[in-house]
Amino acid sequence: MRSILSISICAALLRSQAPAPVQSQAPAPVQSQAPASVQTPAPDDPIKTLVSRLDLEKYKATIKGLTQFGDRRQGTARNRSAIDWIEAQLKSYGCTNTERITYTYTPRAGRGGAAAIDPATGEPVAGGQLRQGQAAGGRGQAPAGQGQAGGGQGQAGAAQGGRGRGTNAQGGGRIRGTRARTGVNNDPNGQPDEKLRELDREPTPEGPGPREEVYCTKVGTTHPDQMYIVGAHMDGIGWGEAANDDGSGTALVMELARIFNSPDVQTERSIRFALWNNEESGTNGAAAYVEQRKDLQGKEDPAGSGKYPEPKWLGMIQHDMMLFDHGMPRSDGTVSKEQRPEADVNIEFQMNSKMAAQSQALAWAVQTANEKYATDYPARVGPHMTNTDSGRFQDVVASVSLRENERGEQIGAGWDPQWHQPTDVYATYSDKDFKLGLNAAQTTGAAVAQLSGMTLKE
Repeated sequence: MRSILSISICAALLRSQAPAPVQSQAPAPVQSQAPASVQTPAPDDPIKTLVSRLDLEKYKATIKGLTQFGDRRQGTARNRSAIDWIEAQLKSYGCTNTERITYTYTPRAGRGGAAAIDPATGEPVAGGQLRQGQAAGGRGQAPAGQGQAGGGQGQAGAAQGGRGRGTNAQGGGRIRGTRARTGVNNDPNGQPDEKLRELDREPTPEGPGPREEVYCTKVGTTHPDQMYIVGAHMDGIGWGEAANDDGSGTALVMELARIFNSPDVQTERSIRFALWNNEESGTNGAAAYVEQRKDLQGKEDPAGSGKYPEPKWLGMIQHDMMLFDHGMPRSDGTVSKEQRPEADVNIEFQMNSKMAAQSQALAWAVQTANEKYATDYPARVGPHMTNTDSGRFQDVVASVSLRENERGEQIGAGWDPQWHQPTDVYATYSDKDFKLGLNAAQTTGAAVAQLSGMTLKE
């Protein structure tokens, strides 16, 4: 029997999806809100049993499998091969109803209407200008002495090793303290491994072109017309293996697909496991999914069949960079080699989105699941979700993202020196890092099990 807490959470998330009014004034700090009391799971708790099926070595092996395709840059042969591999793995887990979204990727135009393409990456450059160290889509950092280009507004602050304070342009929090420079490595010679350098050498084709992304669905038994979406992006950049960004999130979603598709697992509501493409070029794959599928929600097809190609969205949970929480940079810009003792999982919603109230409720449901079922690391809730695929959903359904660090305040300030760099390879990370990702899988897995009405067949 589900707890009163579970029933109240589901009721809140199943209410009308009409946007709740959001006050123009900043809300009280999220940290001041305390989740409901937590009960010790019963020995025969099916959610505890399900979560125990997540395995560190399997999670590591899935990340390792993804790295055979290098950085999986969108538009390349290695990206397409990785999609094929992901689909084959999902089918081997029993998630046989895999499907693909096909869309046309069009590079964003720069100033004056012409698309500016970085010749080293094949990616569009924000504002039609190339600047040293600038990320595709305007997410990198301007040269030393200037702030980080967060998608339109610069951030005051911080060259390498400096101290800065500014506001994240995508609605993130204040950036304070010591910061390190960030950006995208566009130099092939930055990758010392010759074999990996050759694997990553094929650039994204210039101009518009067809793209694909894959998903599979666990169909609900009593409410197949309602669905939670669990996602991560499978593409990467930087001349590495994109092991953390976002092999860690992709493997997490695949591992959840594996355990939820065990023969004895059934859920009242449907769950979709989606692996987005084109995140690094501006979350284009997630945008294509929303555009193509949002108006199909809850429609039975064919009529009378009991089949719903696009069940009504109840919530979207994104995973983007799950391994590295080593603390803020030191005064010289370096970062600790060890996972910090107080490492945690950051659950973020966007406080100025149209679905802010519903998204916050979902965030607390995920955090409560962490307290009850995660084995190693705690989770904290924050109001600044930005620069990931869940942003495409945030105005139409309750949406949160899980990360190793807070996106604007921490990752954007250089807390992960592997971000978009040649060092983002499997060998960089230790078991303590991989355990953080597994802990995030336990957190989302437990939350989705509870929200979807998961049971184990006798």
